[in-house]
Amino acid sequence: MEPMASESSVPKGTAFADLLLQGPEPPGLWNDLTGIFRKAFCCRGADKHFTLSVYVMSVLQGLFPILDWWKSYNLKFFRSDLMAGLTLASLSIPQSIGYATLARLDPQYGLYTSVVPPLVYAVTGTSKEIAIGPVAIVSLLLSSMIQKIVDPAVDPTYYRKMVFTVTFLTGVFQCAFGLFRLGYLVDFLSHAAIVGFMGGAAIVIGLQQLKGLLGLSHFTNRTDVISVTKAVWISVHETWHPDNVFIGCSFFMFILAMRFIGRKYKKLFWISAIAPVLSVALSTLFVYATSADKHGVKIIQKVNSGINASSVKQIDLKGDYVAECAKIALICAVIALTEAVAVGRSFSAINGYRLDGNKEMVAMGFMNIAGSLSSCYVATGSFSRTAVNFAAGCKTAVSNIIMAATVMVALELLTKLLYYTPVSILASIILSALPGLINVQEVCFLWKVDKMDFLTCMGSFLGVLFGSVEIGLSVALGVSFAKIVIQSIRSQVEILGRLQGTDIFCSINQYPVVQQTPTVLTIRIETSFLCFINASSIKEKIIGWVTDKREAFRSVILDMSNVVNMDTSGLSALEELYKELACLGIQMAMARPGWQVTHKMKLARLIDEVGERWFFLTVGEAVEACLTMKAANALECC
Repeated sequence: MEPMASESSVPKGTAFADLLLQGPEPPGLWNDLTGIFRKAFCCRGADKHFTLSVYVMSVLQGLFPILDWWKSYNLKFFRSDLMAGLTLASLSIPQSIGYATLARLDPQYGLYTSVVPPLVYAVTGTSKEIAIGPVAIVSLLLSSMIQKIVDPAVDPTYYRKMVFTVTFLTGVFQCAFGLFRLGYLVDFLSHAAIVGFMGGAAIVIGLQQLKGLLGLSHFTNRTDVISVTKAVWISVHETWHPDNVFIGCSFFMFILAMRFIGRKYKKLFWISAIAPVLSVALSTLFVYATSADKHGVKIIQKVNSGINASSVKQIDLKGDYVAECAKIALICAVIALTEAVAVGRSFSAINGYRLDGNKEMVAMGFMNIAGSLSSCYVATGSFSRTAVNFAAGCKTAVSNIIMAATVMVALELLTKLLYYTPVSILASIILSALPGLINVQEVCFLWKVDKMDFLTCMGSFLGVLFGSVEIGLSVALGVSFAKIVIQSIRSQVEILGRLQGTDIFCSINQYPVVQQTPTVLTIRIETSFLCFINASSIKEKIIGWVTDKREAFRSVILDMSNVVNMDTSGLSALEELYKELACLGIQMAMARPGWQVTHKMKLARLIDEVGERWFFLTVGEAVEACLTMKAANALECC
């Protein structure tokens, strides 16, 4: 066994290395928690002299961004917003009615949801382009999960109470996410999981529309593809009327044709926007003129007129199903925020401004809380309607106000005209919105780039398609967490070599041109968190490399630059590694340990055990020190 380096033979640490070990303590958990509260509630803009009025104004501007941009609003902006809002309303009215039926609610509730939430968002949101209202995915989530507790066909009143309660709790969750900077919770649903979930949900929604398209009276409440296919197979052998299919399919093709024209000729974008409302008008007129409702064509019949009624007394926070409502609300909150923030950021990037994700969450929460008190269900940002709003030239969120005002007029004056609207036309409008939810190109990209992400995507897709919405989300989360665990368990260590003539050290596998330093094994630990999951495997991997070529190495250098933090298992693994290397006559050194890592090694006295002289700011310094130690040992042996 080679003798360990004597105290005199070890080079003195540089002033930079002293800085590494003598720095201040890193902020602890309590500082992080108090920091969250300070950011949520304290006044921003430390350069301003603090007064109560400054604080109040800062809070008001944070909660109501309209107070900032309203000063620069002008007539030119209003003209653009007016045109965009009217165009948006022509698309929102028929879609809102259709999505209400998807949520198993009466048609007017979809229109209500296109009034109050957009008005609230216009004064609290930060996106200029996003269009607020009901969307297909959230409507499916509500109907598929709440109907397991109460059947809307048996007890529609209690079903509505559950919907309003879930909407209220969804708003509470969304506000909490934004106020306490918990937006990262939304990221637990990865991009791959969302792609698969959206695709599976789109197919499920499409299959659900077969009831309206075929004019069926009886249909399954289940959402999986097997149950729906079985229900359709049974129903088509009963009495059904082909006129429903003719009307639905004809206008479905009409809407798709208008959309194709609108996309091909950008100046005619408005054609695709008005196609749904035009389809409703023409189909209603056709049914009324031909009395088709007397020949088997199913119609909406009564749509209650008047603006939103109060639903405060229908919110039940003390009932038997509050826990179930909270679970459903949490899922809806995450899905709605994921869609809204993704839509908002996409269009803010195009227009060159930054979208504040936390403010968006607070705005979404406020609008859903307000909506739950005024007969609305969960609203969020719609990609298709936002694209129309953007193409129509909107300048600010005033377009949402114009759209909401137009829907209010429709609720007051036009609902009686919807009596003869065929149910199949609502099915065709929903079906026409689904192709945008299925992103085959993105699935192919996932397969090409990351097979684990592809597996997450397909797990979510198949779970929704053959199980339920909850199963799909559970599978997606399970596969995502499994991916994290697998990545953590893998021995994330690389042997480094020096790029000739420099102090740059790179992986010998990634860069074969680099050269290893004789007698020095330089290793980089790749993981950011050295913990119980990976610490033991990393230690065993390093010991394995050393024992395979025991006579070749006199020093082992650990490049800790990627390690941000570690737990007690990580500390124990490093201590055991040091002792085992010392028994083999090999000196261990560390380069660039992180702030938290250095602090924990001080507290555990690992730095004292290894020796302060063997901690360095760069890998190059550590290598030179180990080579100097080798030369000193050689002289002592002589």
